[in-house]
Amino acid sequence: MTEGGNAVMSVMDDEEPDTHDVFDNPATRLHLAETVRMAEAIVFASAEPVSEKALAARLPQGSNVPYVMSELQRIYEKRGVNLMRIGDGWAFRTAGDLAFLMNRDAVQQKKLSRAALEVLSIVAYHQPVTRAEIEEIRGVETSKGTLDLLMETGWVRMRGRRRTPGRPVTYGTTDAFLDHFGLAEIRDLPGMDELKGAGLLSARMPSNFQVPTPMADPGLLADDEDELTDIDLEELGLLTPKGGDD
Repeated sequence: MTEGGNAVMSVMDDEEPDTHDVFDNPATRLHLAETVRMAEAIVFASAEPVSEKALAARLPQGSNVPYVMSELQRIYEKRGVNLMRIGDGWAFRTAGDLAFLMNRDAVQQKKLSRAALEVLSIVAYHQPVTRAEIEEIRGVETSKGTLDLLMETGWVRMRGRRRTPGRPVTYGTTDAFLDHFGLAEIRDLPGMDELKGAGLLSARMPSNFQVPTPMADPGLLADDEDELTDIDLEELGLLTPKGGDD
C-alpha cells in the first residue's frame, strides 16, 4: 500500500493518525473531511445525543470515531454552537457564553424545592444510593414525591436493587442530567474547592467534611447491585403485568 493509503488507514483504524500525514496528504485530508461531514450530519439531525457506538455503525467501516469527533469539536469550538460530549454521546448545544440569548424564548420551568435539590445532589455524588441512604445523609425523611419529581424531570432514574435485606431500589443520574448541567461525565461535578469558590459551601463546615468523588461510570452496576428485572418493574408499577393465558 502507498504512503497515502497508510495515512488513510491510520484515520480509519483505532490508532492515532500521524498528524503530518493527515494534513499534508490530499487523499487522507479529503477522506477525513468527508467522514467529519458525515458525523456532523448525523449529530445535527438527532434530537438526542448520539452515542459513539451509533456513530461507528453509520460512519464508514473502521472509522476512528473519537478522532473524527475531536476534529468536529475543534471546528465548532469558537462558533455560536458547540459540539459537546454528553456521557457516551455527542450533541450540538448553544455556546455557554451565548446562553443568555435563548432566555427570552425559554419556557420558565418551576424551580425545584430545596429538598429536591438536596436529594438530587446526594444522588449525583453518592450514586448508587437508596432512599434510606439519602435520608441518612440528609438527616430527615425524604418523601416519595420528591424522588418521583426528580424522575419526572428525567434527571434521576432507578438503577437496580441493592443486595441487602428488602432489596431496596438504588437511584442514579441520567445523561439528561449531564446534558442539562453541561457536564461531559459525572466526574466533572464540582469538587470541594470549586464549591467553596462558588460560595455553595458554608465557611463553618466541619473540618472533616469531604465532598464524595462520583463513581467512574454510572452506567455500570455496582458490585452490590442487581439489574432491575421485569418482575421488579411490575412490582414498582413501571411495567404493566402480563395477563395469564385464557
